[in-house]
Parts: sequence; structure tokens; C-alpha cells
Amino acid sequence: MTQARIGIIGGSGVYDLEGIEYFSEMDMDTPFGSPSDTLRLGRFADRELVFLPRHGRGHQFNPSHVPYQANLYAMKQLGVEWIVAVNAVGSLRLEMKPLDFVVPDQLIDRTKSRPNTFFDPIAVHAGFADPFCNPLRDLLIEAARECGIPVHPKGTYVCMEGPLFSTRAESNLYRSWGAHLIGMTALPEAKLAREAEICYAIVAAVTDYDCWHEVDVDIETVIEYLTKNAANLKSLIKAVIPKIPRSRDASRCGCPEALKNAVLTRPSDFPEDRREAFEFLIRKYRS
Repeated sequence: MTQARIGIIGGSGVYDLEGIEYFSEMDMDTPFGSPSDTLRLGRFADRELVFLPRHGRGHQFNPSHVPYQANLYAMKQLGVEWIVAVNAVGSLRLEMKPLDFVVPDQLIDRTKSRPNTFFDPIAVHAGFADPFCNPLRDLLIEAARECGIPVHPKGTYVCMEGPLFSTRAESNLYRSWGAHLIGMTALPEAKLAREAEICYAIVAAVTDYDCWHEVDVDIETVIEYLTKNAANLKSLIKAVIPKIPRSRDASRCGCPEALKNAVLTRPSDFPEDRREAFEFLIRKYRS
């Protein structure tokens, strides 16, 4: 059996991973356009990896314009079954301090203009009650603790549209909802990973307290803490890679079978200009 590849999506401040033995670079094209950057294939701890900087190596894409569909589809094409993603976030809770890491377990979607499915215009309804892969989350938490990195084992992440930061009213509203983090990039990435049946979890790196706190967020502070966080983020990613199983067990999480019974539209009614893309994603359910 072919070994599943592990995907790493680098967020703000993580545009490369040192210590990886890269052996190939691929400029890919997908039915959803081109990914953010060249996908780099490499090895670490006897595992094959695919690394992609979400915003591009020059940070040329703001959160609303990241080609999320192309990024996740390309990962799927390359045989990726696990993705660890890095996200810079603001904290909505005093106990989640700048430089802390959080492994969120829930999401609230406040995006407005991003395509959030591979399957428009057909009817596909995959479960998303638990938006992150819990077995992968557990491995990230374990690896962070082994590295001595302050980590919070759960939290609710509000994904806003951006690119501007929150208003004070919005920040306090999200706090009243019980949310813990505010960011701009977890969605639609997590939804697309679920539709691609990829196990997906994120490491959220806290850079600021958002504007509910007496010290307002500004880009200089965010960049300062991103720089300080980068080394720990890279150490955590390298620590979790050997822990990720070489094959997946659908009895432990629903990610590998997320599309089972989810496609309601008959294949004969798939639009011709999207048929090949749809068939690729659901091919294992076609007898």
C-alpha cells in the first residue's frame, strides 16, 4: 500500500521548513486554478511531505484571495491524507496569551465572499460538526507538550473575512459568544479538507489580544510575535510528523469517509465542465 503523504500548510511567518530533504517542486494546475505557490515535496523522519505556503512565499495573497480550492485539490492530487496547518490568530481570552499556541476544536464562519465547496452547483452535504480531525489534534497537543511549548488543547476559532481587523463591537460580540480566537484563514480551508476527505488540524499561534483588550492590535505587533513564534511552530511541526500514522483508520475519525452517502446529485446530472473534478473526489464510491 502506498504510504499516505502529510501536507503542511504554512501560514503567516512560515514560508519554508528548514531541515526537510526536498526532492521535487511542482507547479500544478487544477480545475480550480493554480495553488498559492509551488508545492515542495520532501522527506522528514522517513515520511513524505508536501509543503505549501498558504499566502505564497512572498505573502502575495491576502486571506480573501488565497486560492483555497486549488490548494486543497492539489494536495489531494498528490496523495495527501493528513494536513497540519499553521494560522496566526488574535486571542479573545486573557488566558490565551501572545506566543501561546492553541489547537482549536471548533469554528464559527464569518467569511462572506469565499467559495467554500468543491461541488458547486451540485448537492453534496458532508458532516462538519467537528471541523477538525480529533486524532490529529491529539497528536499536535502531545507533540507541543513534549517540546515544552505552551499549548491550549481546545478553543473556538472565529474566522472573519478580513483583511481589516475587527471592530471593537465585533471583538466583544465574539467574546460574548464564548469564542476564544479570531483569525482569517481557517475557512474555507477546513471545509475543503473535509470534502477532500483529508484529516486536517491547525496550530493557531496567538500574536495579539485583538481590540477588546486595552492594547489595540496593530500589524507591527503581529509581525513581531509571528517572528518570535516561527521557531516554535517549525519545531512543533517536525515533532508531530513522526507521530502521524502511516495509514488511516476510519473507525477513529470520519474524515476518510466524509463523502460516503453525502452526494445527492446523480452523476449523470454533473455539469460537464466540472465532471472530471467531481469524479476525482468521489471516485472510491463509484462502483
